[in-house]
Amino acid sequence: MNHLGTSLSCLGPELTRQPERLNSDRHSVMLNMFNMLGIRLEPELEEKLDSLAKETGRSKSYYAREAIRQYLEDREDYLKGIAALERREPTITLEELERRLGLDD
Repeated sequence: MNHLGTSLSCLGPELTRQPERLNSDRHSVMLNMFNMLGIRLEPELEEKLDSLAKETGRSKSYYAREAIRQYLEDREDYLKGIAALERREPTITLEELERRLGLDD
């Protein structure tokens, strides 16, 4: 089973955080500035991710990164909404918002 983020983990976190050039007798490797994150996926989720990546030509890392980014944005919005409710700020219903925006067809 493949695990995301395992290819450079043997180099240690200090080498995956800053761009550096590793020199060897045969070749040089340029490391990028992305941090690595290894995750464990249940087989069904791994299969879906693998299938999507193959169908679209995008990497599994791309989809994992996008899913995390979207979740964090949604979570931030949710927490802002909860904070506004706790401050007892004025609220309106969805129907009222649609009416005010002229979307109440």
